[in-house]
Amino acid sequence: IIAFKKLNFSKGIFASPWAGLENFKFLFDSPDAWIITRNTLLYNVAFILVNMVVGIAIAILICEVRNTNLKKLYQSAILLPFLMSMVILSYIVYALLSSENGLINNTVLPALGISTIQWYQQPEYWPFILVIANCWKGVGYGCLIYIASLVGIDPSFYEAARLDGASKWQEITKITLPCLVPTIITLLLLSIGRIFYSDFGLFYQVPMNSGVLFPTTNVIDTYVYRALVEQGNISMSSAAGVYQSLVGFAVVMFSNWIVRRVDKDQALF
Repeated sequence: IIAFKKLNFSKGIFASPWAGLENFKFLFDSPDAWIITRNTLLYNVAFILVNMVVGIAIAILICEVRNTNLKKLYQSAILLPFLMSMVILSYIVYALLSSENGLINNTVLPALGISTIQWYQQPEYWPFILVIANCWKGVGYGCLIYIASLVGIDPSFYEAARLDGASKWQEITKITLPCLVPTIITLLLLSIGRIFYSDFGLFYQVPMNSGVLFPTTNVIDTYVYRALVEQGNISMSSAAGVYQSLVGFAVVMFSNWIVRRVDKDQALF
């Protein structure tokens, strides 16, 4: 309701005058509309693909490890970033990329004979930095789900494959991955539903809100937040939320329709 109102706190939500679609013009009339939409979509596509591939690979690696202590070590390495907050991650990234005291500038680059880089002044590096940071932070969630699915695969499938002389790679490609398809599709559709949303902490805290980096770090959520702080217009920010939700819903319905056309049994509904 707030998205379609010109909110007046003294009158309350329901008594405030209607604004129609005026609040939605805030996003579409902005000169940055194309940039924030492009960044939001491309980053989320990259996050979905990278996290899915890395999550599946690590889940298979953990399940294939026979040494108990080594398996626990791998599991701890995956769970640690999953349990850490974004605030801590932002400090870790800053500790790595700080111009004066960062580990990369003070240790890694000098060892390679490369001059120091002003990371927080160079927008071209941040698409890679954000994808890596998001993967390190969020891959544990998907990995745990993939591990649960892998544990449920009937061991007799692998025994039969080994008796037929299948290699480990053939076991993975012919048994493991096909058995993971329902889980992959479910997680993919859930991720697609939030493709117009962004991890606010990742795009705001990790780049330290550096204005120089806005061309590659500004997304819908951070743009709306900055506009809310500057203008204090809650109706406009609510309109952005409605827009993101409606587009996300439409994308999920369309994606599920495509899955149903390919394989009806794999669709969510």
